[in-house]
Amino acid sequence: MLIRGGDSLEKVRRLSAVVFDKTGTLTRGRPEVTDVVPLAGPEPTELLSLAAAVEQSSEHPLGEAIVRAAEQRGVPIAPGLSDFDYRPGRGVRARVNGEAVLLGNRRFMEESGINLAEAEEALVALESEGKTAVLVARASRLVGLLGIADPAKPEAAQVVAVLHRLGLRVLMLTGDTRPTAQAIARAVGIDEVIAEVLPQEKLAAIEALQKQGQVVAMVGDGVNDAPALARADLGIALGSGSAVALETADIALLGDDLRGVVHAVELSRRTVRTIKQNLFWAFIYNAVSIPVAALGWLNPMIAAAAMAFSSVFVVMNSLRLRRFSPSL
Repeated sequence: MLIRGGDSLEKVRRLSAVVFDKTGTLTRGRPEVTDVVPLAGPEPTELLSLAAAVEQSSEHPLGEAIVRAAEQRGVPIAPGLSDFDYRPGRGVRARVNGEAVLLGNRRFMEESGINLAEAEEALVALESEGKTAVLVARASRLVGLLGIADPAKPEAAQVVAVLHRLGLRVLMLTGDTRPTAQAIARAVGIDEVIAEVLPQEKLAAIEALQKQGQVVAMVGDGVNDAPALARADLGIALGSGSAVALETADIALLGDDLRGVVHAVELSRRTVRTIKQNLFWAFIYNAVSIPVAALGWLNPMIAAAAMAFSSVFVVMNSLRLRRFSPSL
């Protein structure tokens, strides 16, 4: 890990809550299309082709998953994309061959006046499995939805368990729907979920926790996480994340392994404990030796040796940190 400064390590010791972003942080960050559910009009291949046509200009992980699924299944991507308009935390609006097409979440469709009654059963089924549902509408009518799965990282549950054991409150913060978020949270052992938040609302969620008296660490990897990483008492960015997130964070993990979060917490506590031990022994030598010397009972050579031993002890005690071994 890269630690921006000594004050960052000191902040870790005072943490009371750790907030994780979901996509790409708790999950692998490489989602896959698992379900293609047409509702009216198009066949599954046509629905996937239409969705991929819109998302071919997107850099969002879900958009990339849709395009990748079309390519892997040999589905031709519909031509004629124009008027591409990305709405952060909601979805995408564009035209394909002159026809208006919308892709996005439930909130985006409702705001656009799309009737979701036909999709309700399929939506509930996908979300209960922890999948993200991407709704597809054409010409102001819902034509289908895609189920996209992004499984949790294998180490995520173990990391959450250790953080709980260290006395920290652990939360998940995500723009996904609550059922989808809760399914992932259950899988990794997180009890508190803040779901359905837009990128700008993540900042407000961090501030709300701080107003409760929590000292908060935010763990994220995306551009959308940067404001929350900056506002948190301690920002931790995954090395596989965006440059903006890495620049904003106080600690950068070299890779996407979440165990680095546990390493940071344990190393911070161990370092501060070592500093306190060093201060104690440095002061105790002086506290004992100065009165004895003032009474004339201390040979100067013994005093010099004691002073040297004090310095050597502090150095040797600090070097024990090189043998630090995290619990994960």
